[in-house]
Amino acid sequence: MGFDRILQPGRNCWRLEKADQVAFLIDGQAYFSALNDGLVQARRTMFMLTWDIYSSLCLSPEDAERPEAACPPLRDLLNEQAARHPDLQIFLMNWDFSLLLGRGREWLIRYKLGWSTHERVHFRLDDQFPLGASHHEKIAVIDDGLAFVGGLDPARGRWDTPAHRVDDPRRIAADGLGGRPHHDVQMMVGGPAATALGELVRERWNRAVQNEPTPREPPPVRAPPAIFWPGHVKPDLMDVQVAIARTRPAYKDQIEVREVEQLYLDSIAAARASIYLENQYLTSDKVACALAERLQAADGPEVIILLPRQTDGWLSQNSMDRMRIRILQNLRQADHHGRLGVYYADIPGLDETQSIRLHSKVMVIDDRFVRVGSSNLNNRSMGLDTECDLAVELTPEEALAQPGIRAFRNRLLAEHLDTTPERVAATIEAQGSLLRGIESLRTDGRSLRPLEPELPPYDESWLTRQEICDPERPIDSESLLKELFPTPGQTHSKSRWIAGAGAVVVLLGLTAAWRFTPLGEWLEPQQLRTTLESVRQLPFAPALLVGFFVLASLLMVPVTALIVATILVFGSVAGFAYALAGTLLSALVGYGLGVWTGGRTHWPMTGGRTEAIADRIARNGLLAVATVRIVPVAPFAVINLVAGSSRIRLRDYMLGTLIGMGPGIAALAFFTDRLWASLRDPDAGTVATLVVSTLVVVGLLFGLNRWARGAQNGGDLADR
Repeated sequence: MGFDRILQPGRNCWRLEKADQVAFLIDGQAYFSALNDGLVQARRTMFMLTWDIYSSLCLSPEDAERPEAACPPLRDLLNEQAARHPDLQIFLMNWDFSLLLGRGREWLIRYKLGWSTHERVHFRLDDQFPLGASHHEKIAVIDDGLAFVGGLDPARGRWDTPAHRVDDPRRIAADGLGGRPHHDVQMMVGGPAATALGELVRERWNRAVQNEPTPREPPPVRAPPAIFWPGHVKPDLMDVQVAIARTRPAYKDQIEVREVEQLYLDSIAAARASIYLENQYLTSDKVACALAERLQAADGPEVIILLPRQTDGWLSQNSMDRMRIRILQNLRQADHHGRLGVYYADIPGLDETQSIRLHSKVMVIDDRFVRVGSSNLNNRSMGLDTECDLAVELTPEEALAQPGIRAFRNRLLAEHLDTTPERVAATIEAQGSLLRGIESLRTDGRSLRPLEPELPPYDESWLTRQEICDPERPIDSESLLKELFPTPGQTHSKSRWIAGAGAVVVLLGLTAAWRFTPLGEWLEPQQLRTTLESVRQLPFAPALLVGFFVLASLLMVPVTALIVATILVFGSVAGFAYALAGTLLSALVGYGLGVWTGGRTHWPMTGGRTEAIADRIARNGLLAVATVRIVPVAPFAVINLVAGSSRIRLRDYMLGTLIGMGPGIAALAFFTDRLWASLRDPDAGTVATLVVSTLVVVGLLFGLNRWARGAQNGGDLADR
């Protein structure tokens, strides 16, 4: 049988470059140790592109069981290296993450890794991606000669060993958190392949800082005169070609790149004997169809898939985990020849909350093709998030001469099956089958378990809608709103009119209740503060606070009172962030309800101020929204509902809300901070700053109010 190359630059990969050495680093201990050695050796440039990062991470906590052992935090290590080597420039770029994923991430990360670090340690949050997308690459490049790519971030909960001990104190020593056992893989390359990755990270950095007044540009790529390689790491492959595959969403002037997806499809189609996959998710329909086609073929390969028993968090478990059920059901139906095995890694004594977090993104085909990277087998990784994978392809002759790919797969299986790579290799050879070899090695102890018995019934709810929870292209905000809140048809016009009328009646009734009944006592500042203090003590406090904010605003609690109470309880910085997030999310939910209740023809609005607001918003868009946010012409929740019914573009509505309310919330936070400072320490300096801040806040609010009233009294605003 002839040999057809899988890797094709321009089709399924960006570049194909030589690597002098390649190593597969299994689990966080191996990666962080090699990364630590690389940082110590860096002399000119160090780049780290991350989805998440932790400034106090200990890269080498091996001696944590000895109290006297010291492990410098990542931030200190970077500062020390920059101070020691005057030519060294360090560039750190992290995803500018959504507030919805704020729990578990480090607060004030911009300050800890940017403002308070050495002048040659440069930190940026990357926000150059479309709505709903994320920067998901995990890349480190040192002196353009050594590079790491895979699924591991230098973040909390990632350090672990292949033993995955439940009570390993070194996991706690690494990040102060510990967490459940974590399995992941990183690929290390040296030589021209690392130099090419140096070009990639510079392109990503320059895009992230392009809107800054004086962007910090990295020095140009320079191939190192000598290649550093961590001495304790034995290379798995020597002098091979390494492919770099990317995903880039279409955004501004950036064209869409789907090399990651194409490489999955091409490599699956090329498989003859076996496909071995480890991945966090399995929700990509295109990948699933490609696997099903190979399972149906009479001469197709065995397909082994390792997935986590369950992913992290309620939302992921009720969306991504349930979406994979349909995929697995279809794969089992396509498995006419008994060549499919789907497993999760298990260690006795681990309950569901402690089960191994399988986070790796690995593919091995026919012992001659290997792929390691950041891409998941979900739709997001195919076209929405930024991704980077590395792949190596050997000819059959090269695979015999360099069995490093087969050895890597056997090391992974040996870890999961609690045995040795040698025994794995011997068993697979004796059985003549990868699947039968795994089945014969499975035991009642630490082992691989079939995932099928754990599957709950498939759920058809909106949480399992891929276009909502796992989109493959940038999300159109207005289409999403129409999906969640569909425009009423003619057959529902009466019911939607009743809904609109009911909404208005309820809102007006709640407004009156807060003002004229004993419910108004709950709006007293002390009572609101007490309520938020109780929320602060609960788990998931930020998410609960934002949820409370939304609920309270829907119940017509004045948004200003909520903002002030939030700032008083959580402080100026966190309070500002929570109050702004709560305000924007409340505005979004109210807008959605306005869309759901139908167009303005379904509303009982025949005149008066509400109709005037609706007319102004519908005709003048963003500027009108900003105006009515600054000037309190109607309650916050009423404006939200009216805006949704007026069909203003969601982007204009949210931006207008941000422009109209953001400065006011910031001013309140600043004033509150100075007020408390003067009360705690009433010296001349704090009192003076309080007076100055008061004048600034009053001047700002007066100016905004005057501008808004001028726009309001000037008749119709100019057309957009």
